[in-house]
Amino acid sequence: MFIASRFRAMAGAAALLAAATVAHAQSLPNVVILATGGTIAGAGASAVNSATYSAAKVPVDKLIAGLPELSKVASVRGEQVFQIASESLTNDNLVTLAKRVSALSKQADVDGIVITHGTDTLEETAYFLTLTVHTPKPIIVVGSMRPGTALSADGALNLFNAVNVAASKDAGGRGVLVTMNDEIQSGRDVSKTVNIKTEAFKSQWGPLGMIVEGRNYWFRAPVKRHTMQSEFNIDSIDALPPVEIALGYEGVTPVAINALGASGIKALVHAGTGNGSVADRIVPHLQKVRADGIPVIRSSRVPDGFVIRNAEQPDDKYDWVVAHDLRPQKARILAMVALTKTKDTKELQRIFWEY
Repeated sequence: MFIASRFRAMAGAAALLAAATVAHAQSLPNVVILATGGTIAGAGASAVNSATYSAAKVPVDKLIAGLPELSKVASVRGEQVFQIASESLTNDNLVTLAKRVSALSKQADVDGIVITHGTDTLEETAYFLTLTVHTPKPIIVVGSMRPGTALSADGALNLFNAVNVAASKDAGGRGVLVTMNDEIQSGRDVSKTVNIKTEAFKSQWGPLGMIVEGRNYWFRAPVKRHTMQSEFNIDSIDALPPVEIALGYEGVTPVAINALGASGIKALVHAGTGNGSVADRIVPHLQKVRADGIPVIRSSRVPDGFVIRNAEQPDDKYDWVVAHDLRPQKARILAMVALTKTKDTKELQRIFWEY
């Protein structure tokens, strides 16, 4: 009699615990992890290999299973969108990913979205999503500088922080974010600045905030147009026009510019020295590109600062656009998106000021 009563009590306690667990899970925010590959899904032959490894090897379900702490902050599910090293992503991949993010953001049962991504082009994808996905819900792009098999791998904490931020109500409406090395960066501003350290992603304007022991601390907010305030919408974009980059350097020749100008591109980004400087012998070739109906966007290869219009070249006279503070790779992203609406250089310049 006593034993039976005890078993009934234990069964009742177990049922209560199970019900409490279910209720807790149902009360947590719902976060979807979209996996694209990259180092965060990489594996090396040895634990001491932090720079020699194969990217895009670990599927998303294993990433999630290897981080049980996620269940404490969100109800998480994953989708494997791609399994690609990020330097090999294409424009079509960008469009596919952004459309999936947009579709998920419209679902009532999705509170936040995390994209795991290779670090080589992470900043470009984050900026593209910032420009094209219309949602106030948190969208976080995250990667790692070391594969999960390496000593002191950074991917697990980066991913935990990404999910934690995606599940946070205070992260909404701030545009697409990047969480790396305990920092919360703007997807517009951030760039990869070093290739062999975990503190690789920086913005010249500073981080938006930090994550410390699962809590967000905010220091500033983005003022450039993004997400809900953007005039561009991935739902109406099915393809991106080709835009290429030509690099300026000492001894530069017009070979690349002439070849690109004749290749069918819709805009050319010139990554100049200093203040977007253009060598005197290159100016006529860029003028020819513009005369052929191709917008020329003057940017700088310098990591920080911004290009000043009409300060180094007579941009008004040549009908060129300046990229402001966007590095060449991000100027290319904005140019592709902008060209889905206009080829007018005055409108393009407005867009570069506002975004």
